[in-house]
Amino acid sequence: MLQQMELPGLAFAVWMLICFYAPVGGYPNGKVREACTSMVPCHGSSPQLSPEHTITVNGTEFKPGDSIEVHLSGPVFEGFFIQARDAEHLESPALGSFMLADRGASQLLTCAHTKNSAVSHTSKAKKKHIKVYWIAPGNAPKRVQFLATVVKKYKIFWVKIPGPIVSQPNALSPTPPLHATSGAVSTSHPVSYLSKPFNASSCGRTKFCIRNPSNCDPESASCFFLSFQQEGSSVFVEMSGPSEGYLAFALSHDQWMGDDDAYLCVGEDHRVRTITAYLKERSPPVLDSENALEDVSWRLADGLLQCSFRRSIRLPAHKGRFNLDASYYIFLADGEASEGGVIHKHRQQPLITNGIYNITGLPQDIGGSRSPRLIKAHGTLMFIAWITTVSIGVIVARFFKPVWSYSFLFGKEMWFQVHRMLMLTTVMLTSISFVLPFIYRGGWSQQAGFHPYLGCTVMALAIFQALMAGFRPSRHAPRRQLFNWFHWCTGTAARILAGKQVQ
Repeated sequence: MLQQMELPGLAFAVWMLICFYAPVGGYPNGKVREACTSMVPCHGSSPQLSPEHTITVNGTEFKPGDSIEVHLSGPVFEGFFIQARDAEHLESPALGSFMLADRGASQLLTCAHTKNSAVSHTSKAKKKHIKVYWIAPGNAPKRVQFLATVVKKYKIFWVKIPGPIVSQPNALSPTPPLHATSGAVSTSHPVSYLSKPFNASSCGRTKFCIRNPSNCDPESASCFFLSFQQEGSSVFVEMSGPSEGYLAFALSHDQWMGDDDAYLCVGEDHRVRTITAYLKERSPPVLDSENALEDVSWRLADGLLQCSFRRSIRLPAHKGRFNLDASYYIFLADGEASEGGVIHKHRQQPLITNGIYNITGLPQDIGGSRSPRLIKAHGTLMFIAWITTVSIGVIVARFFKPVWSYSFLFGKEMWFQVHRMLMLTTVMLTSISFVLPFIYRGGWSQQAGFHPYLGCTVMALAIFQALMAGFRPSRHAPRRQLFNWFHWCTGTAARILAGKQVQ
């Protein structure tokens, strides 16, 4: 009996120890994933009982895919944590996904393996009001309740403040979001909501598919998916991926941007706008005023942005639209979109197919690369040269000269021969790496920024360093000191610039 009485006390002591010493204590940056289940901040004190803050929404009913505006307001507070849960089982995991109205004051978190299923603060800055949008998932329960934890000060906080309950009506078919208007979508054709995510069961049989990672499931929150299926004189397109801003694909005659036929699905006002565009070099896409797409549908839930549409194989009346019965390289990109659907440059290199493909030809299930092989080889060789061989060469010259002064290799001191071999290897690897981008690009790139200029500078310094070493004065020559300074300055400058390039 005594042991049974001691267990609750021991559990409480352990809980207090975790709260005081765990790295999540205080959560000043809002990274509160450890509190996803309990919604209790480890602040070493008990929560307040009478809430001062309220949660309000702009509607009481929802259907899968609907967007509900959620407000948290009240006296000044520092931190917050908002979730939506099954109203009948409030201990169940968070459900649905949120979208932000103010990225400076709030951020999205992943709880219970559901991306963007919670919202928290970004700093301890004082605030009185927070607005977010909740997107109802396809498998939502009949009734959903919003909960919030609010931190006024470190020791003053409220846990699971109950908010309004929203419920699904008896109607079966989904409708567009609550605040959506027909003017939000720049297409002359009707737009509908996708009731479920795409699937890859027909890839390689009736669909031409591109997936990244290879063979991933488009229902997964980490899968980029693009499919084409010919239906008579048109092609039906599906595009899906983990994005809060936009997804886009382009048809190109080569493996770099410029003079391409592009299609974008952009998150705007809590729904998705599907538009066509034309890419000119590396400048922002030129959006079409007239949309040639039909049967447009979209879905924005569970951290995935999905859209589908139909396009005629040939569109002679639309300038800039390529014929779909020819072969092209295919690009797939994603990025952020700010308020009003303004898109920004993609954060990572677009996925590019390794060859040209005819999407109306034989169905295939392929992948692609976000970095072409020649560019990968370029980066690998530069990394080996300027992070490995040159660093070891410098260490040998600096620290092994006194150790190997009386060891000889081919008539010269051991340290010098090893140093020279490593430095010549660096020059050789740099020379090979230097040529590869020109082979890939077919010449000089006007859109690569400062990278090629710095690369040419590093190449010139490396060659100058090798030539200068060939005319090294003897150890006791009057100009030896001057050589040593030039040798050190040239090598150091090359290493700094190359290190910046490798980053």
